Amino acid sequence: MKSGLWSAAAAAFGVLLAGPASAQGVKIGILNDQSGVYADYGGKWSFEAAKMAVEDFGGSVLGQKIEVISADHQNKPDLATSIARRWYEVEGVDMITELTTSSVALAIHDLSKQMKKIDIVVGAATSRLTGDACQPYGFHWAYDTHALAVGTGGALVQAGGDTWFFMTADYAFGYALEKDTGDLVKEKGGKVVGAVRIPLNSSDFSSFLLQAQSSKAKIIGLANAGLDTTNSIKQAAEFGIVKGGQKLAGLLLTLAEVHGLGLEAAQGLVLTEGYYWDRDDKSRDLADRFFKRTGRMPNMIQAGTYSATLQYLKAVKAAGTKDTEAVARKLKELPVDDLFAQGGKVLENGRMVHDLYLFEVKKPSESKKPWDYYKQLAVVPGDKAFPAARDSGCPLTK
Repeated sequence: MKSGLWSAAAAAFGVLLAGPASAQGVKIGILNDQSGVYADYGGKWSFEAAKMAVEDFGGSVLGQKIEVISADHQNKPDLATSIARRWYEVEGVDMITELTTSSVALAIHDLSKQMKKIDIVVGAATSRLTGDACQPYGFHWAYDTHALAVGTGGALVQAGGDTWFFMTADYAFGYALEKDTGDLVKEKGGKVVGAVRIPLNSSDFSSFLLQAQSSKAKIIGLANAGLDTTNSIKQAAEFGIVKGGQKLAGLLLTLAEVHGLGLEAAQGLVLTEGYYWDRDDKSRDLADRFFKRTGRMPNMIQAGTYSATLQYLKAVKAAGTKDTEAVARKLKELPVDDLFAQGGKVLENGRMVHDLYLFEVKKPSESKKPWDYYKQLAVVPGDKAFPAARDSGCPLTK
């Protein structure tokens, strides 16, 4: 019996000495909401996009196999941190990406800094990630609350929407989106007449919508996302808010939510995305292959996850090592040119700068084929959408 115990102890000690599995390959983790309010916004579809990037890269880097794993953080920062810590310490994960939900992304950003691991946030929006919460190994892809404020907020103020009321998701993302958009509205001479905070994953928005309606604001800014946005819009229709002359601004609205709403309900909404599947040949290339795998077209979160995964692998190859410091340097040096973004660049604060696009959702009569949902109103240049690193509030740039 004793010899059996000694053998088990020796085997366990050997595992500890062997170190994490990462030494045997390159491991990427997709950590996001796969069962809740943001399941269509990113979800398992982002996992597919990351796997596509690995296949397009060739399946290996530096002679090592690339593996992609995923987990559902259920929009809980403590659960997400527990998963990420296990991935980093035990399972040998080299990089975590997607990271829907700003409270989760901020928590993982902090953990990654402590553990000297790279994270590339795609799904979360708060501009704090490359502002006061920036860190040397953290990156932010696809969009952020500042870009959405400039794109959607700026367009609506310019069109005469100079009074705003915000319906705000009651956590880090909502606060950042309300602040960034509100600041821009005021900067352009408009006025914020009120706001209400709404718990994540609410089912009944009636009392909040009545407050927005009674505010008489020209624009009701929906500083939420996913099912919270689609449910807000559906219930607003029941109250006749748009028919009464107020406009709804879906400040974070993607193709996934428009698809869920349908064109009858979504028509006329103005939104900003960093990618649209039918914009050009490159976006169609990615979308057509994604559709064959999933039966749906990608939004900017899923396409952005493809880009973030691919760029990380390019940086590992260019660095000639998986060493975090070396790969982080390469991520900030290499241009971003892929099927998601062309002419992109990564700033010192980790912000990937690229053009975004202002779209209006088509009327049902204007749509000529499945998923034909948007007409492009304007290009939002990257240097206008995102602040310069020195103006972001990031301590790394001081």
